Amino acid sequence: MAKHRSARRSPARGMQLVGLTAALAAAAGTTAAGLAAPSTQASAGTSLSAAQAEALTTARVDRRDLASRNMSRFELSLSATQQAAAQAKAAQVAKARAAQLAANATLTQKRAAALAAAKAAAQKKAAAAAKAAAAAKAATAAKAAAAAKAAAAERAEAKERAAAAQRVSLPTTGYHLTARFGQGGSRWASNHTGLDFAAPIGTPVRSVLSGEVIQAEFAGAYGRQVKVRHADGTVTSYGHMSEFTVSVGDRVNAGTQIGSIGMSGNTTGPHVHFEVLLGGSDQINPEPWLRDHGVNP
Repeated sequence: MAKHRSARRSPARGMQLVGLTAALAAAAGTTAAGLAAPSTQASAGTSLSAAQAEALTTARVDRRDLASRNMSRFELSLSATQQAAAQAKAAQVAKARAAQLAANATLTQKRAAALAAAKAAAQKKAAAAAKAAAAAKAATAAKAAAAAKAAAAERAEAKERAAAAQRVSLPTTGYHLTARFGQGGSRWASNHTGLDFAAPIGTPVRSVLSGEVIQAEFAGAYGRQVKVRHADGTVTSYGHMSEFTVSVGDRVNAGTQIGSIGMSGNTTGPHVHFEVLLGGSDQINPEPWLRDHGVNP
């Protein structure tokens, strides 16, 4: 009897157990494989009630919703993380790019400054070179001008010397002749050997031609005497002077003062005794010689 009751109660208990198991499986997310045994057992002779099936369906829907929400949260979290990482990477790239741009700008500025400095140095060097070239050119021009001036002066001096060599001057000025060549008389031991140009004491005595002074000394009866040798070897003599203004070895031109009128030596009054000696020794008449040279005493 008891056995019969037990056999009758067992299907109801089995159905309750199956419903409970299904609800627990749906709540816990158990897969269909986990329900295989109870389902098999249920299929052996039992089936779910409508309430149980609805509960199972609701549990499955809730499970899918929960899984979907969890997946959405995960995806949102993943998206935010990826977005933050992308933003960080973008910020890092922007920072690196800004640093690169700043470095490029600094390099550009340095290159521009170096180029400007090089350009300024080149301009300064060019200006210095131009200045040096101008100075050298000016110096060359000045040197050439000085050389030309010196050459012109030398030519003028040479011309003057040549003209002076050809020029003839009388021995003195403000004179009158008191004795001529060959004149005799008690005043001389023999005939007179030159021309006497009488003038006040101190009147300048001048060389008649250019030449070299070969004597300037006291010469007995001639008193203070100067002799000048000229280019052709002729010597002119000037006696009785009160002083010398030249020395032996001096170069003189026609008209150069060589002394002053005086009364030294054998004389009766202030005058210069002028003689012409061809070859330095042969006395000739000075009057025609002077005329031949362009002056008339």
